[in-house]
Amino acid sequence: MITWIAGLIVLLIKMALVLGVLLFLAAYLVWAERKLLGRLQVRLGPNRAGIFGLLQPIADSIKMLCKEDIVPEAADKIIFLLAPAVVATTALLMFAVVPFGPEITLMGKQVPLVISDINVGLLFVFAMASLGVYGMALGGWASNSKFALLGGIRGAAQMISYELALGLSLVPVVMLAQSFSLVDIVNAQADYPFIIVQPIAFVIFVISSMAESKRIPFDLPEAENELGAGFHTEYSGMRFGLFFIGEYVHMQVFGALIAVFFLGGWRGPFLPPPVWLLIKIIIAALVMIWIRGTLPRLRYDQLMEMGWKILIPASLINIIITGAVILI
Repeated sequence: MITWIAGLIVLLIKMALVLGVLLFLAAYLVWAERKLLGRLQVRLGPNRAGIFGLLQPIADSIKMLCKEDIVPEAADKIIFLLAPAVVATTALLMFAVVPFGPEITLMGKQVPLVISDINVGLLFVFAMASLGVYGMALGGWASNSKFALLGGIRGAAQMISYELALGLSLVPVVMLAQSFSLVDIVNAQADYPFIIVQPIAFVIFVISSMAESKRIPFDLPEAENELGAGFHTEYSGMRFGLFFIGEYVHMQVFGALIAVFFLGGWRGPFLPPPVWLLIKIIIAALVMIWIRGTLPRLRYDQLMEMGWKILIPASLINIIITGAVILI
C-alpha cells in the first residue's frame, strides 16, 4: 500500500513538472516568435511590458482571461465550448510517453524519467494526434460560420493527408529500433543518432510535423487573407487562448519527437539529459519560427500534391530501401 501511494505521488510530481514546463515554454515561445519575426521583418516586436518585452506573455494571458467569452447565437453551444479543450488536451497528452532521461535512483528505487513508458508509445502519439483533428473540425463546424467551417474542413483534410506521410516516415525508425516504445527508440541510438542513417525519413517527418501543427507555409486552416482566422474565427477570450496553447504545445511535441526519433533524444555530453532534450526542442521550435518568417503560404493544391505525390511515395521507397539494407 505504501509503495502504491509513493508511486502515485511520484507520478503526480512528474505530471505537474511536465505540465508546468510545457505551459511556461509555450508562453515564451510566443514571445520568441514575435521577437524573431520582428527582426526578420525589420521591426521591434514586443518591447513595452518588462525588459525586452519579457512580461508580454503574462500581459497577454491576463488579457485573454479578462476578455468576454462570446458564443454565437446559432452555434452548437456544447461542441463549440468543448472543441478548444480537445485541441489543447490531446497536445499535452502526447508528452506522457516522451522520455526526458535515463532512470534515476530516488529513495533507493529506480524511477524512469518518463510519465508512462508503454510498449506502444509511438501508436499512442499517433492516436492523440488523430484525436486533435476533432477539436479543430468540430470547432469550425459548431461555430455556424462558413469561414470557420471551411477552415475546419481544410484542417481535417490536411491532417489526414500528412499524418499518413508522418506515420510512414517513422516505419524505418521502428525497423531499426525494433520497438514502438519511445524509451527503446532512444536507447537504440546509443551509438549514433538515426538522422545519420535515415536523412530522408527525417526530412519527411519534419515537413509533415509542420503540416500537422498548421505552421506557415502549411497554415491553410487559418489563412487570414482568405478565411478571416479559419476554424477559430468565432472564438474569443480564453477559448481562443486554448487553440493558441495547443499550437505552441504541438511545436514542443514535434520538437521532442524529432529529438527522440532522429537526434538521440536526451543524449548529449556534459549537460544533464533533460537539458539536452529541452535544447533540441527549442532548436526545432526556432527553426519552425524561422521558416514561418521566410516562406510564403502554399496554395491548397500545392499542399495536397506535396503530401500525396511526393512525401508518401518517398516514404514508401525509403521503407523498401531500409528493409533491403537490413536484410543484406
